[in-house]
Amino acid sequence: MRETGNGHGGEEAHRTREFTAFTAGASGRLLHVATLLTTEPAHRNPLAQDLLTASLAHTYAHWDRLRGEDPYEVTRSDLAGRFARSARRYHRGRGGVLSSLTPQERLVVVLRLYEGVAEEQTAALLGVPEDRIRAVCARAVSALRAAAS
Repeated sequence: MRETGNGHGGEEAHRTREFTAFTAGASGRLLHVATLLTTEPAHRNPLAQDLLTASLAHTYAHWDRLRGEDPYEVTRSDLAGRFARSARRYHRGRGGVLSSLTPQERLVVVLRLYEGVAEEQTAALLGVPEDRIRAVCARAVSALRAAAS
């Protein structure tokens, strides 16, 4: 016979409250990141919403194991990894200035320039050398400048 009142329900409720507070504060910016990556319009972005939902589900599943890690960084890293693994799905941009970039260029530009992620962290996240990140970022910025003129 199981005992009731073992405290697990309270822990689960606390976990849910913490996660809900995190998503309330971070989901808007994370959705914007996902929308920049997919190049969908902000008002109609089902691919970006799917990416974010999957990443938030991953973060929630690992919430108790974060142990001091920043949940925003964990979610953003998962989001970037999901985007990178399914880049062929996003090869053709759907509009906006970033749509002229390849998915890898978009990912590097969004991480480095929009999110301010260091080169070393971006390289580690994508599993490529830092000089590759520098080259991709420089090429993407040049392409964006050319498109703007």
